[in-house]
Amino acid sequence: MNIIITGRHLEITPALRTYGEKKIKRFDRYLSNIAEAIVTISVEKYRHKVEVLMKVNGVLIQAEVITGDVYSSIDEVAEKLERQIKKYKEKLVSHRKSEGKADAMAAETVAPEIGRIIKNKRFELKPMSPDEAAMQMELLDKDFFVFTNDKSADINVIYRRRDGNFGLIEPVK
Repeated sequence: MNIIITGRHLEITPALRTYGEKKIKRFDRYLSNIAEAIVTISVEKYRHKVEVLMKVNGVLIQAEVITGDVYSSIDEVAEKLERQIKKYKEKLVSHRKSEGKADAMAAETVAPEIGRIIKNKRFELKPMSPDEAAMQMELLDKDFFVFTNDKSADINVIYRRRDGNFGLIEPVK
């Protein structure tokens, strides 16, 4: 597994790098096919934020935590990732991977109140079922997910409803 640790407004000391790598490397026990883990540690005033993005078989698992101490942020993000990885593995076992692997993340655009596009993300969309898209959306902890439907080959959007269920938006031909 390739572990990339970067700092924003913070110099990554050897001790901090070693601590972060040790916490991330332990996930090899759960998933042997983790390709890359990107860890970003940032500081704003007294807030220490740690973000981790793991790429596993094309699936993205993301977690972030903000605390008052950088080491406790690393500990908490590791606990959060562990819960997400266990959840992911349970779903893999229950679904038996009958329809392939998930591999996309929603194109996310954040716009300010004046209506200008200030952020643009591009991602490769691989075909997947709505169930796989829902699982990917939960792993990324997002409210919506854009994907290519494996049956119709159309772009679909799955989103979390206020009642906790999911909604699916499909184009009409």
